[in-house]
Amino acid sequence: MWSNHVLMTNRHLLGIQGLNPPAITSLLDLAENYVLLNRSGKTQRDLLRGRTLINLFFEDSTRTRTSFELAGKRLGADVINMSVSTSSVTKGETLLDTAATLNAMNCDLLVVRHSQSGAPALLAQKVEASVINAGDGTHEHPTQALLDALTIRRRKGRLDGLTIAICGDIAHSRVARSNMLLLSMMGNHVRVIAPPTLMPAQIGSLGVTPYNDMVEGLKGADIVMALRLQKERMNKGLIPSEREFFAFYGLNAEKLAYAKPDALVMHPGPMNRGVEIDSAVADDPARSVIKEQVEMGVAVRMAVLDMLAREGI
Repeated sequence: MWSNHVLMTNRHLLGIQGLNPPAITSLLDLAENYVLLNRSGKTQRDLLRGRTLINLFFEDSTRTRTSFELAGKRLGADVINMSVSTSSVTKGETLLDTAATLNAMNCDLLVVRHSQSGAPALLAQKVEASVINAGDGTHEHPTQALLDALTIRRRKGRLDGLTIAICGDIAHSRVARSNMLLLSMMGNHVRVIAPPTLMPAQIGSLGVTPYNDMVEGLKGADIVMALRLQKERMNKGLIPSEREFFAFYGLNAEKLAYAKPDALVMHPGPMNRGVEIDSAVADDPARSVIKEQVEMGVAVRMAVLDMLAREGI
């Protein structure tokens, strides 16, 4: 089912770019099964029994790391979390030295999060394990886009023909990039809303419609996805202040009113409340699916591990 996707035939998931719609649909269908399995309290602990999954996170992300850890354990894998802050990497070990160490450990699955774009792809060339990109620089975060897609499909009953507005720090967001690629590929109308300083120069090449005005960008939207302001990746001066950013681009009830009445609110987390999203909107039980996104994350990552196992790790 992944035969047309080069990243999967090489036993890795490095990005959405290159995936095709049938492959995405197959993965989401499998993830649906894992949603039901997880809610039933049952596990499938024999699928990855005897396999080793290593979470190698050069950047902190409790949500993503824990999600992959749960996914691996529910499928029966031996899961190891490598804390880079206390590892030899911080003592000058290069990424290639790390690859050699991982090969010596006979790791089967390697989940990598790194501040540099392309780091997981480099490791994939050097390790025998299957590599899953858990976020690299400003490049991609494929499993986040897949879990967002699953959340949308479950709530809207389809994953095509929708108007989806992604708003906030587009320039520095790997979540935005992966979602733009996936959602456009599946036949949706994707809009991106950001101040000019946070809008990528090459945005037109990604098949989305850019807006600098929240009201215009949100009109008639089925889905509104707010993004975290990536302050750690930003140069000073890109926004006047967080207060002013919220006034113009923060998602609140007043701005959300321009979207469709049944529009869903999403956020990849962690949220900066009062900066990119208002608490009343984030916690609205009728509109917000932010908590559901977290649940879908475990199911999607189980499906990805399952797929890779079927391909013969």
